[in-house]
Amino acid sequence: MNEMTSLERLVEVITRPKVYIQTHNYPDQDALASAYGLQELLRYKGIESVICYQGEIDKANTVTMTEELGLALYDVDDLPITPEDEIVLVDGQKGNVNLEDLIGNEIACIDHHPQQEVDGYRFYDIRKVGACATIIAEYFCENGIPVSEKVATALVYGIKMDTANLMRQTTDADVDMFCAMYKKANLEMIRKFESHSLILTDLDAYREALKDLKVYGHNIGMANVGADCSEAMMGTLSDFIMSLDEVDFSVVYSYRAGGLKLSVRSELPSVDAGKIVKQALSGYPGGGGGHAGMAGGFVANLSETQAGEAEYVIKERIIELVAECMKSK
Repeated sequence: MNEMTSLERLVEVITRPKVYIQTHNYPDQDALASAYGLQELLRYKGIESVICYQGEIDKANTVTMTEELGLALYDVDDLPITPEDEIVLVDGQKGNVNLEDLIGNEIACIDHHPQQEVDGYRFYDIRKVGACATIIAEYFCENGIPVSEKVATALVYGIKMDTANLMRQTTDADVDMFCAMYKKANLEMIRKFESHSLILTDLDAYREALKDLKVYGHNIGMANVGADCSEAMMGTLSDFIMSLDEVDFSVVYSYRAGGLKLSVRSELPSVDAGKIVKQALSGYPGGGGGHAGMAGGFVANLSETQAGEAEYVIKERIIELVAECMKSK
């Protein structure tokens, strides 16, 4: 007897004719591509689904991607989710600070971040790959399910963006699935996504970052990027700071939504960004984590004055933690 594929095992645990596919808050290209691909896979298996998230689609190229592909996306606050409804988590896990805890039953999880508690799932597929879209692409390939041009385009773009053009935390699986989907993707559409990466107001965040940027020992670049900076733009600015020759570890932070948000990047082999931010935020409400090269965190329930005080402490902690890692390498 042939062993069941991951997709077949997922379908087996779904008991309702319609499920919700939930991404992390403020979904990026990889999260949306993965959710879109999974939606098509489930439809092929006779299961309808609704893609949902909390927050906003807040980056220009992600908005363009959503519009060009015709993605049907819903804010969780606009949906009549009940405790009996079944939810499949994509590109996020229960307990993560950047994933809203909904009233429904999270029965399954497909993700590429470090594994958290999994006992509550009926099915999970959590792997160490560069992009969650890689896992979804594999489902198409290993099950022999035809992939449409739009889905292939989304998956290629998701892999491309989350692996920084196959140069960040990239595995053989990422490369293989990128190539498999690339052959069926609309490259002109991807070029359109990439040509709409900024809006005029994004330049204000760049100005704030450049004005505040400081580089500390062990090539740590830190910058306050101004209040209410979007999550997507914070990631962009953290990558931007990392492009400096003098920076190997970047931290950008912004006061918003009643707390302090951080975006962290690392190119230091001995310094895990996810572990650093998790330790630096220890003792604060909220939390942090992520990959070795890319992570984030949020300290909740702070006034702007309190956020300024927490900012100082957290910066000092990060500098000390990085120094300890470099000393022990």
